[in-house]
Amino acid sequence: QMQLTESGGGVVQAGDSVRLSCSASGRFSHYTMGWWRRRPGKEREFVAAHTWSGGRTYYRDSVKGRYTISRDNTKKTVDLQMNSLKDEDTAVYYCAARADGATALSVRDQRTYTAWGQGTQVTVSS
Repeated sequence: QMQLTESGGGVVQAGDSVRLSCSASGRFSHYTMGWWRRRPGKEREFVAAHTWSGGRTYYRDSVKGRYTISRDNTKKTVDLQMNSLKDEDTAVYYCAARADGATALSVRDQRTYTAWGQGTQVTVSS
């Protein structure tokens, strides 16, 4: 059973950058890794994902060009670099894993993810 631990959250100013990191224990190969978030009063939503096979990346529209997901398969980590942060990026951010082979549609379905971290809070103040 994969276990995921996020780190790197905090309180930042609008326009700042934050880098989140997720460390995995157990098998890491052949898993697509994703980042999700839950904004205040909202449902959890897809943010970004990085596949094992082919190294494809997917992003929600509102973070494209500002966020970058990357993974280090040797260290079993997946990072989320967040730049030009906005108030609406305030959320608890979760790392998650699912079996590889997702489509562009299914990678955005949280029901397909089988492992989740505890989450890390990112608060953006203006």
